[in-house]
Amino acid sequence: MKDLESTIEALRAQLQRFTEEATRNEAMIRRYHDRELMLLTAVSLPELLERMTCGLKDSFRVEKAQLLLNDPRQEYRNLLHNAGIHLDHLSQIRFLDNLEDLGPLYRHNRRPWLGAWHPQRHAPLFENGGGLGSIAVLPLARGDRLLGSLNLGSCDASRFQASHAPDLLQHLATVAAVCLENTLNRERLILSGLTDALTGLHNRRYLERRLNQEIARSARYLQPLSCLFLDADHFKLINDTHGHAAGDQVLREVARRVVAQLRSSDIATRYGGEEFVVLLPQTGMEEARVLAERIRDAVSSAPIALDDKHYIQITVSIGVSETSPPTHTQNTLPIGEQLLIHADNALYRAKAAGRNCVVCAQEGAQRMIPVRHEEEENPHPQQKDATAS
Repeated sequence: MKDLESTIEALRAQLQRFTEEATRNEAMIRRYHDRELMLLTAVSLPELLERMTCGLKDSFRVEKAQLLLNDPRQEYRNLLHNAGIHLDHLSQIRFLDNLEDLGPLYRHNRRPWLGAWHPQRHAPLFENGGGLGSIAVLPLARGDRLLGSLNLGSCDASRFQASHAPDLLQHLATVAAVCLENTLNRERLILSGLTDALTGLHNRRYLERRLNQEIARSARYLQPLSCLFLDADHFKLINDTHGHAAGDQVLREVARRVVAQLRSSDIATRYGGEEFVVLLPQTGMEEARVLAERIRDAVSSAPIALDDKHYIQITVSIGVSETSPPTHTQNTLPIGEQLLIHADNALYRAKAAGRNCVVCAQEGAQRMIPVRHEEEENPHPQQKDATAS
């Protein structure tokens, strides 16, 4: 009888252990499901990267979450830049030209690796990894392509061990890789709709979207924002004399010369026709004027070759405006409109002053409805503005 009672008691204890283990496993699976859902519901690349770093760091309750992205063509960096994200603010993300350079953990293994932290071996996986006790390295792969690596680090030496749910981590890594690939493709499609096909610059739709972001940033950090409104002088004469194909070639070269003078933080757009708008974050009027003069000089510095025999000398007129940092109570949209209108009015004065010059909007100038500048304003432009030799 006692043996039977002992057996029953042992079975009850075993059942209790199984029940507790099942409960723990169920809770762990639910947590992994929530983590995967958090990644799957991200609607933009910046949001996804935020959730893959800060979000998973909080979810796993670890001290470090470092994301390494294989970015040989700097596509991630360009997309984030176009979204107005400063890479300096992404301390938990590293963009690498070749992820394979980091060592054997990636060359031969596409499954999660969990174990003790070794400073010499694992230092490239984390920035400031001092004090870590154990790590989990999750390669993010799609087929044979390695997209990156998500690295989790804990000060607890027993936090990540080889036996700790490697299959669940593998599934999480697969979901993260799929999200990266899908989000990247979605951002490409969005960007293609915001890019001018002729010049490769952003288009007017992108400008309208980005302008509000930069106005808000100007207000948040109390920094100036300036705008350049550029117009190719006597462009209609080029089309009439040499044809639209030549005009397209001139616009592409003008765009190239403009971009060559800009910083990485500046935003160049084709506003329409032969007009370009450049936003200059953290830039006051005087600095913007100096840049505008540099652009004007670069555009006119050499004729544009149409072919081996024909060249066109092109100049630009530029209007410059600046907005002071707005207060948080102001609506951002009217401020952006004023910035463009003041630059456009300054451009109008530059055209009226003889073209091929830079004019700054007067501080506190009365806002006018912008006058659109048709080449018919001067039906007899000087031939030096558009000549063929």
